[in-house]
Amino acid sequence: MIEIKSLVKHFPGAARPAVDHLTLTIAEGEVCVLIGPSGCGKTTTMRIVNRMIEPDSGVVTVGGRNIMELDPVDLRRSIGYVIQQVGLFPHWSIADNVATVPRLLRWDASKINARTNELLSLVGMDPAIYRSRFPRELSGGQKQRVGVARALAADPPVMLMDEPFGAIDPITRTRLQDEFLRILRMLKKTIVFVTHDIDEAIKMGDRIAILKDGALVQYDTPEAILAAPSDPFVEAFVGADRALKRLSLVTAAAASEPLVGAMPVNSVSAESSLRDALSNMLELGVDALTVVDARRTPIGMLTLAAIRARTADETPEAHPAEDH
Repeated sequence: MIEIKSLVKHFPGAARPAVDHLTLTIAEGEVCVLIGPSGCGKTTTMRIVNRMIEPDSGVVTVGGRNIMELDPVDLRRSIGYVIQQVGLFPHWSIADNVATVPRLLRWDASKINARTNELLSLVGMDPAIYRSRFPRELSGGQKQRVGVARALAADPPVMLMDEPFGAIDPITRTRLQDEFLRILRMLKKTIVFVTHDIDEAIKMGDRIAILKDGALVQYDTPEAILAAPSDPFVEAFVGADRALKRLSLVTAAAASEPLVGAMPVNSVSAESSLRDALSNMLELGVDALTVVDARRTPIGMLTLAAIRARTADETPEAHPAEDH
């Protein structure tokens, strides 16, 4: 869906390129997270995709089309864009904000109205309550929901998300991450997601591109990067608690065993991560939990030994960064 080949961007007066011969491929329907230290080129790369920044050289194609051969305005209208500051128009109602791009595309009024209601419902905001409200009447998390609804309004195949949850409190942030990951994967969008938070990258990304000084250092699945960092920089960047981070990628259901004998008194949701399950065990002082489904029906048991075995699993072979 998105092909980036030998991309270069150098800003005047800078000692080195902001993006240095970057090459990577983002498959259709994947969430690709760009991450790295400040100044690594992640946001510049993302903004080049919709030509908010023009590249110096290299080729970027979206859906097989070279972005430099497309009208920038038409390109941007075909790509959803969500930013940390949301950027809602303060004097427009929520409905008008969501309808921004469909109106520019001259959709029929009834189609716009139906799409606005559909998207507000999708992001958990009752249209009957929120359509006529204004951004000043919303919380930070609600504004972010509206921002995502607006980006989805014209049903773009590609979405760019620039630290969309960075300005939200941790509890709301976790909830929004879960909700939007479910929504975006259900809709099968191709997403370029920029963050500075490695835990968010691991949670949100199908693949993670770790950048340093404008160049690609490692590009792989979260599991592969945590299991086998490509070099000392990546190893330091993902943190010393790599084993714990890997546990966040596995559900309790995936590591559960058949119930044998007496059922453990305490339980854990089948969809909970092994990292959360381990935290529960330590807090409760137990070495086993009953795994229950959404109806609270026991489906197995999770033991401390099973979690320990997951951390000792044979690590997958790391994939090197693409040539750059």
